[in-house]
Amino acid sequence: MRLNIPNILSLLRLFLIPVFVVVFYLPYSWAPFAAAMVFWVAGFTDWLDGMLARKLGQTSRFGAFIDPVADKVLVATALILITEHFHSIWVTIPAVTMIAREIIISALREWMAEIGKRASVAVSWVGKVKTVTQMFALWVLIWRYDDWMVWVGYVALYVATILTYWSMMQYLSAAKHDLLNADNE
Repeated sequence: MRLNIPNILSLLRLFLIPVFVVVFYLPYSWAPFAAAMVFWVAGFTDWLDGMLARKLGQTSRFGAFIDPVADKVLVATALILITEHFHSIWVTIPAVTMIAREIIISALREWMAEIGKRASVAVSWVGKVKTVTQMFALWVLIWRYDDWMVWVGYVALYVATILTYWSMMQYLSAAKHDLLNADNE
């Protein structure tokens, strides 16, 4: 495997995850802002590596593997941290929903790939909007500058949760025939 710029950015995102966790727990007044900025930089590398991979023609098997892994680990880490910080069922339920959706859809994509139908569960626009909304909600709830910002984060988190269910239902619907009729063929 030859490293290219997109793959280096994905690896950087993985490297930033423990940095993000450490900064999140620092006992300083500036720590929430710093953690939010580390999260933002990590999230930005997700957009940047995809754009550069397409623009520079540097797509690779390793990149196709490591990019979604880095994304899911970053988001799951952020969800766990905000769940622990807020100690609230109103944050825990969306967090569990989002993590569960990622596991379900990852398993679905893997299974669909095994039967040669991965394209039927490709990323949709709802999934992309969900991701942007989710990242915004997490960024705001990590920073939590004031009560107003926290409420904006809660609203965004619930919008992302609704989009999480919507996109999951789209993926499951797209695979419905194969999931329910695979044994009959």
